[in-house]
Amino acid sequence: MNHLQKYFDGMAETWDSWKSRNRYYHRSLEDLMKFLIPAEASVLEVGCATGDLLNAVRPSRGVGVDVSGAMVSIAARKYQHLLFHSMNAEDLSLNEKFDFVVMSDLVGHLNDIQRAFEHARNVMHSRSRLVLTYYNFIWEPVIVLAEKLGLKTPQPRQNWINEHDLHNLLHLSDFEIVRTGYRLLLPKNIPGFSWFINKYLSQLPILRSLCVVRFAVARPRMPETNPEQFTVSVIIPARNEKGNIEDAVHRVPVMGKKTEIIFVEGHSADGTREEIQRVVEYYKTQRPVSFLVQTGTGKANAVREGFRAATGDILMILDGDLTVAPEDLPKFYAALATNRGEFINGSRLVYPMEKEAMRFFNLIGNKFFSLMFTYLLDQRFKDTLCGTKVLFKSDYDRIEKHRGYFGEFDPFGDFDLIFGAAKQNLKIVELPIRYAERKYGETNIQRWRHGVLLLKMVFVAAGRLRFVS
Repeated sequence: MNHLQKYFDGMAETWDSWKSRNRYYHRSLEDLMKFLIPAEASVLEVGCATGDLLNAVRPSRGVGVDVSGAMVSIAARKYQHLLFHSMNAEDLSLNEKFDFVVMSDLVGHLNDIQRAFEHARNVMHSRSRLVLTYYNFIWEPVIVLAEKLGLKTPQPRQNWINEHDLHNLLHLSDFEIVRTGYRLLLPKNIPGFSWFINKYLSQLPILRSLCVVRFAVARPRMPETNPEQFTVSVIIPARNEKGNIEDAVHRVPVMGKKTEIIFVEGHSADGTREEIQRVVEYYKTQRPVSFLVQTGTGKANAVREGFRAATGDILMILDGDLTVAPEDLPKFYAALATNRGEFINGSRLVYPMEKEAMRFFNLIGNKFFSLMFTYLLDQRFKDTLCGTKVLFKSDYDRIEKHRGYFGEFDPFGDFDLIFGAAKQNLKIVELPIRYAERKYGETNIQRWRHGVLLLKMVFVAAGRLRFVS
């Protein structure tokens, strides 16, 4: 029996009593996990103690392991619908795969963190997520004092882990960071103060680095072994784009096992619908081309209806103005199919663009929203409004299922998809492309009215992604 097992076995009977003294802290951790882990996922918690956190995330299948047999016995009595094992994290051995592996306040106790991460990979599939929380060592003097005063569970001294150390250990163990964050500037409940401080002040620059809890979500680095195995659906919203329809069919490359093109016609006034019908009839024996007339209005509606009609494994959006070259789509396919990312977002602001490709105020607005997204998502964004976005249909289905979390007033669908991808912990990657001026027709963007709607959505997302209690 190692010293940690002996210590936690000795604490098992009083563990829940100690936790009740800091109920606010532990409830906050549970709320964080429920935010990061959707209900009905399969979840393994490593270092589960008496099982409260695992039960809180409402897994479809929940398994907990802990080095302490005494803790596991209590957890099994409390939560008979869950399964518990006495097991060392560094020697984790289970013959199944989980959607999420949770290590909450565990890495500080581990004898070999890298070994524990490597064993965790063995119970994860390519779409799994590892969710970690650990405490900020700035709080070490306060924590030691709280233990001496009997205000906190006494624990053995922990490993000195900072953000760089954790990221380095994950990298060495073949994990890739998806997102990081901070919680709890004030870990005790002071009515009228704690809610405001932890919801708003704790997420401000500088102050957030003082939070007691840090978290990270990572994914195993598992390249696809057969990147050509997928089918593709290219969705082309087209409103008043008659002059671009046949050109789009000529220029969209064949990708993967099969590539279908779906035009979504948006009640055009220039004969676009008739042109699409002609092109679909002409090319139907040469390649899969189809169309539908959207039942609503706006690009977001067109994309959603096109996605629902799609049969491919991979969904791609190509704007009907062809300002993003269809010839660049294989780059997006390769990034997704080889698992370099799970949501591939085009970036038009790397290469020089043609003179009339983007108007001045559109460029300024795009840069503003890019800064806002970088702050909200803790990930560098350079272009949020590029129309070309690529993801797996299975991931889109999850985004669509939870769309109500943000609301449905995004006129273009760009923010809706990016925020949805972030909420689902997808790995977002920006892919630089060249942006050309349109050769036919005029833009459908109403920059001021639509800009106000997009700004509204940024504020909504701030409350859903950044300023969450």
